[in-house]
Amino acid sequence: MDTAILIEIVGYIGSALVVVAMLMTSVKKLRVVNCIGSAIFTIYALIIHSYPTAILNGTLVVINIYKLIELARKEKHFQLIKVKAGEGMVEYLLEHYSSDIRKYFPSLAVELSEDCDQAYIVTCDTVPAGLFLGNETDDGEVRILIDYATPAYRDTSVGKFLYSRLPEFGIHTLIFSSKSFGHEEYMKKMGFVKTDRGFVKGLLTSSQAE
Repeated sequence: MDTAILIEIVGYIGSALVVVAMLMTSVKKLRVVNCIGSAIFTIYALIIHSYPTAILNGTLVVINIYKLIELARKEKHFQLIKVKAGEGMVEYLLEHYSSDIRKYFPSLAVELSEDCDQAYIVTCDTVPAGLFLGNETDDGEVRILIDYATPAYRDTSVGKFLYSRLPEFGIHTLIFSSKSFGHEEYMKKMGFVKTDRGFVKGLLTSSQAE
């Protein structure tokens, strides 16, 4: 392949990544993808001797790295709130994020909140970051209906906090058996084990964690 064509391809890849980053709702992912795209575009600009473009994109790389370090150092203050299924905030979150929730839980009716007996909201610095709905099928055992993190907090931090606090409410086992797209990898990452009952996770009490 001609060298000039390869150079143009590099430029297009960098541009595409910068555009894709702007479509992301997760601030962390946006920074990472934008940083990669800007770095590639900086290399492209240097190759074609477009130094103003190289300076601009090189500066964006530095800014993105700085912001990512800042995000990593910033302490998140999570809080777990036990709520009643069907009350205002639960209904608001289900309605506001209904299309996004259906992407991960397509077989589930979003209008189910009144049918569950376990409902929790995770907040981060007072902002709603996660919603957990389930049914207690046995003493301390809960079958998950929705375990959802809002786009801005879509990493493992919400889940880790939630699972560390649920034992305080008498919950020691979580089971997820609904059909879900793109959720299985997350569950494996969070320590769920696939069994004939679905994905199962045992939760550690504070004394066991110590």
